[in-house]
Amino acid sequence: MLLLLVHLAATLFMTGVIWFVQIVHYPLFGKVGTAGYTEYAAAHSRQTTWVVAPPMLIELITAGLLAVHPPEPIALWQARFGLVLVGIVWISTLFLQVPQHNVLGHGYDPRAHTRLVQSNWVRTVCWTVRSLLVLWMVASCFPRGNT
Repeated sequence: MLLLLVHLAATLFMTGVIWFVQIVHYPLFGKVGTAGYTEYAAAHSRQTTWVVAPPMLIELITAGLLAVHPPEPIALWQARFGLVLVGIVWISTLFLQVPQHNVLGHGYDPRAHTRLVQSNWVRTVCWTVRSLLVLWMVASCFPRGNT
């Protein structure tokens, strides 16, 4: 049960972060301006990594463990579907968002910014679905009493 709760915490944390990033943070990239943008982008990448890397790694590891040995009464398909969603998040990060951050790291590019904001919806949707799935998994561990 502790594994599932750690997994829930990492997933909920990342879901909150990604919604903030999607609605507030990434759209504001376009307001920074060209002067100093390169330094801003470098600082953003460096500082964001410290915030998101630990919970993303914890989520990946715990999702993998749950997919191999889901606790009762969690269905194997639930745990494995959750792992697939984590995989999509990581693939999206590596192949969609990181390349746009790399372009933006050389200076503001409106096309890269638009691609970053649009492609980030993949992660936003996956983490939202994951949160609902993991909350359902946790809820299933607590039997309902007669009311």
